[in-house]
Amino acid sequence: MSAPIKVLFVCVANSARSQLAEALLRNSDARFQAFSAGTEPTEIDSRALAALEHVGVDAEGLRSKSIEEFRDEYFDYVITLCDKSA
Repeated sequence: MSAPIKVLFVCVANSARSQLAEALLRNSDARFQAFSAGTEPTEIDSRALAALEHVGVDAEGLRSKSIEEFRDEYFDYVITLCDKSA
């Protein structure tokens, strides 16, 4: 069995888009390890959590994180979700 594909989704606040992407990928395909971070993290938007709950995706453990937490990590893909975070 090969190592999982590590994906980091980056947005400015790490409050909605990147959180949604992390949760959806994490819960859809075991070949991937999904993470998210922000350049200026805040809090997770309650609408993002409600959207995940609505489609039956577990939001357990989601929290807004700084990209600095992943400074020494290797990712196969880093996907920016807004121009400002690129």
